[in-house]
Amino acid sequence: MTTEPSPVPSPSARASTAPDSSAPEILTGSGAILRTLKHLGVTDVFGIPGGAVIPFYDELMAQTDIRHILVRHEQGAGHAAEGYAAASGRVGVAIATSGPGATNLVTAIADAYMDSVPLLAITGQVFSTLMGTDAFQEADIVGITMPITKHSFLVKRPEDIPAAIASAYHIASTGRPGPVLVDITKDAQQNSAPFVWPPKLDLPGYRPITKAHGKQVQAAAALFAGAKRPVLYVGGGVIRARASKELLKLAETTGAPVVTTLMARGAFPDSHPQHLGMPGMHGTVPAVLALQESDLIVSLGARFDDRVTGKVSEFAPNAKVVHVDVDPAEISKIRTADVPIVGDAKDVIADLIVAFEEAIAGRKPETEEWWTYLKGLVQEFPLGFSEPADGLLSPQYVIKRIGELTGPEAVYAAGVGQHQMWAAQFIKYERPNAWLNSGGAGTMGYSVPAAMGAKVAEPDRVVWSIDGDGCFQMTNQELATCTINNIPIKVAIINNSSLGMVRQWQTLFYDGRHSFTDLNTGHDTQMVPDFVKLADAYGALGIRVTSADQVDAAIKLALETNDRPVVIDFIVSRDAMVWPMVPQGVSNSYVQYAKDHAPTWGEE
Repeated sequence: MTTEPSPVPSPSARASTAPDSSAPEILTGSGAILRTLKHLGVTDVFGIPGGAVIPFYDELMAQTDIRHILVRHEQGAGHAAEGYAAASGRVGVAIATSGPGATNLVTAIADAYMDSVPLLAITGQVFSTLMGTDAFQEADIVGITMPITKHSFLVKRPEDIPAAIASAYHIASTGRPGPVLVDITKDAQQNSAPFVWPPKLDLPGYRPITKAHGKQVQAAAALFAGAKRPVLYVGGGVIRARASKELLKLAETTGAPVVTTLMARGAFPDSHPQHLGMPGMHGTVPAVLALQESDLIVSLGARFDDRVTGKVSEFAPNAKVVHVDVDPAEISKIRTADVPIVGDAKDVIADLIVAFEEAIAGRKPETEEWWTYLKGLVQEFPLGFSEPADGLLSPQYVIKRIGELTGPEAVYAAGVGQHQMWAAQFIKYERPNAWLNSGGAGTMGYSVPAAMGAKVAEPDRVVWSIDGDGCFQMTNQELATCTINNIPIKVAIINNSSLGMVRQWQTLFYDGRHSFTDLNTGHDTQMVPDFVKLADAYGALGIRVTSADQVDAAIKLALETNDRPVVIDFIVSRDAMVWPMVPQGVSNSYVQYAKDHAPTWGEE
């Protein structure tokens, strides 16, 4: 039988220096975690203590270099670390204890994996001598997260901690960014070892390719120079690669139209005349049809997601494809690339500009007819919305006014569903890292903690959480974290009293059978919970808006209130729908501008 060691001394008593000043300092494993994070430049972490991480938390309390934000749920820690990373480009760090603490991080880790967010998850584990015995709060978190991380480490010895955490940080932040987990046993945290810095990183096989092959770039440039209907299909990888300036130059050099996916909103300015908007299931008609009818798609950091392509076999049937991605596994995974280019978007785009100028040799691209057609689409199918027939507030109007009154320097973090699509459509994004959302996983509950993390990373920016009444009820406990830690985010609840996107599909595809999607939070319901009272209970300013004439005043009050979080309960129509829309499983050629213009859809 294994017994726990006797009570450990205070952090100050634990670290000692060997008599020989040239010898490495002796630190506990917990001290090594802390020292490693400091050396890596980490300044903020999100987490909750528990039995298997008490030694590290004891160490964390005795210093001031790293700010720890005590969240109310481990999922909140994970999404906050994601928001921190997505808003700043730095690695986000989340900490949890073993067992259920670690498994509560799984959703956020999976979310970060899908959206290529650099996330370092540090979890405590039971004593190494107890592993495999079904000990209290034991879970094989390394095994659980293996499919949803770039890599997972298990550390059982204090001397291995610096290399494991430094390796994890390196893997998370290089190549295609993503989450990495480091699981550290409690005895590794409590025992001591020499702290050696910098550690040797032993990562055989991990060598991300950033510089593309020159011949491939030349082949892409030749296709580009000869194309008559080219499109720059821009994905979130351009933002992760910090390549927005290069993209702007490429677009203006080639004169090609640009579409930005849900993950790439802000990578290219919405105000730019070459920008056609967002493609995909709820994209603009010009963006959807530009891809569909192109003769060349230059894909930059995008992955041909099913929400963009529609029915893959009928997607852009006449287009050749240049696919640029830092992750070779993405290239030709969905659509075969005519010119595959493995490399970092920032470097590849810079090379492509030079190669294109050489290939075009002073000629003007032959795209006049293409642009005449596209400008016709922009004029005929502008992004808009109809006022709800029930006389209630239009959710699109609310979100549009939030964007107009707040401006492009703010950060907007959306939940998942109708409000997410409206926020992507009706807020104008002029810079990268201004739009945060759960694109790949579609995680309800992402918005509030992600906004909280973004505000910690970017304290001088206004940060809005644009959330649904369903999503908000999944993680709203982090309002307590915001209030206590002076993180004054603004929350706009687009309260249609339902799981709106599911309700929309039920209306369109299931003959209006709204099965289990009514939440009773909005107009003409019990209003359980009352979001204004809930905000007040959490120490936030709660505001309710029920008519269009109240919208601006509420937003302005939120913008003026910076001593606490603000929650605005916008009571909107449940009948509002997201348009345009491409029904799932059909060609993008069937994009519908509005319900009145839709054919009869017999199935999804």
